[in-house]
Amino acid sequence: MTGVLADIVDIAREQVLERGEGLNEDQVLAVLQLPDDRLDDVLQLAHEVRMKWCGPEVEVEGIISLKTGGCPEDCHFCSQSGLFESPVRSAWIDIPSLVEAAKQTAKTGATEFCIVAAVRGPDKRLMSQVAAGIEAIRNEVDIQIACSLGMLTQEQVDELKAMGVHRYNHNLETSKSHFPNVVTTHSWEERWGTLQMVREAGMEVCCGGILGMGETLEQRAEFAANLAELDPDEVPLNFLNPRPGTPFGDLDVLEPSEALKSVAAFRLALPRTILRFAGGREITLGDLGAEKGILGGINAVIVGNYLTTLGRPAETDLDLLDSLKMPIKALNETL
Repeated sequence: MTGVLADIVDIAREQVLERGEGLNEDQVLAVLQLPDDRLDDVLQLAHEVRMKWCGPEVEVEGIISLKTGGCPEDCHFCSQSGLFESPVRSAWIDIPSLVEAAKQTAKTGATEFCIVAAVRGPDKRLMSQVAAGIEAIRNEVDIQIACSLGMLTQEQVDELKAMGVHRYNHNLETSKSHFPNVVTTHSWEERWGTLQMVREAGMEVCCGGILGMGETLEQRAEFAANLAELDPDEVPLNFLNPRPGTPFGDLDVLEPSEALKSVAAFRLALPRTILRFAGGREITLGDLGAEKGILGGINAVIVGNYLTTLGRPAETDLDLLDSLKMPIKALNETL
């Protein structure tokens, strides 16, 4: 391992940048263990990898919660669990509000609009609401529609595919070995099974997780390797924003250098994947970190607010992309 540590950036330059082969688990760990004075080197390399294998375009997405709170699962990071004493209460939004949110998202130049629900998996009521919402959106807005509705049955996968859902998000959240410390009401394997069905149905797979949930660097590297094995179309990278009333409410926010090193490491493990800045980047990285991340391997962002936390104003991210000469991915190229 000492040899790998000594020249991991040089190894990654030849392996990932030149040949397009992602780093393996041990190599990702070596990147995560780099001293902070090597951060700029590895971010620069990650940016070069992103530009070579993905190009300069940035995919912009907005998200909306169709059903918020009251979830029966015990994901320890989530204020939407009905099992914790958190301030989030169960609520649904109506179809006109959903359509208006899609319109506002499209006005930012976003090509993706993701409908999210806080559930273990969708019941008939939720599936019918999603179907009605998608139909209403399609009648008024030209935008790709993604969904994140928890674990699915094969029948539900087929229904979403028939509705025209373009991409399905279902995060593995963390490495297989750390998952039991994060969720106990369902298994990592159950999530993996849903993702396999989604892929086999022909929908794009969106799968990422949250960094800073008490995992070791070894487990963070394991998580990158898990994702590389899955080979999703998109990986949203979240950073824990500790929520009051949850089991992880007292955890420390990830250090900015550690978060940025992770961004670079995941890019080097997944050279061709859409790597999306998601929740927690504001509290973890701030404005400077946003720029460093986009110049360090990130090629997609969620604009506006998240499910239960505030994000940056969409205009702030769009102005940043413009100043960095990063074109927003056009809708006609994704349809």
